[in-house]
Amino acid sequence: MADEDKSTKARAMGNPVVHFEIPVTDMDRAMAFYEAVLGYRLNRQQVDGYDMAFFPRADGAAGASGALARGDVYRPSKEGVIVYFDVPDIDAVLQKARARGARILYAKKDIGAAGFVAEIEDSEGNRIALSQVRD
Repeated sequence: MADEDKSTKARAMGNPVVHFEIPVTDMDRAMAFYEAVLGYRLNRQQVDGYDMAFFPRADGAAGASGALARGDVYRPSKEGVIVYFDVPDIDAVLQKARARGARILYAKKDIGAAGFVAEIEDSEGNRIALSQVRD
């Protein structure tokens, strides 16, 4: 097998998304929202002149991680790409989101064997999704 074929096959077998960035206008507010609703501790840094707050990352684990990002090229929106966060208890996360002023954009839905999904509007006006695997 040619080296190019091996490389293409290897890429096709892994998860194609390795990083995401969620646009924010107020980093303090956004960090408080995500930390309270999802329970993660974010790591705030300056990267190439942009204010960023990174979600935890587990090297070698399945899935992707990302960051909240503030700067001239980042504009929050409910349109476009939707990031799904894996949560252990979707009802508890929805309750925390409502307590932080989030609007429910897509109510909890049973999607069969895959579990449950819902969508909320975060503190910055982005549409984000929640996913709970069925036990």
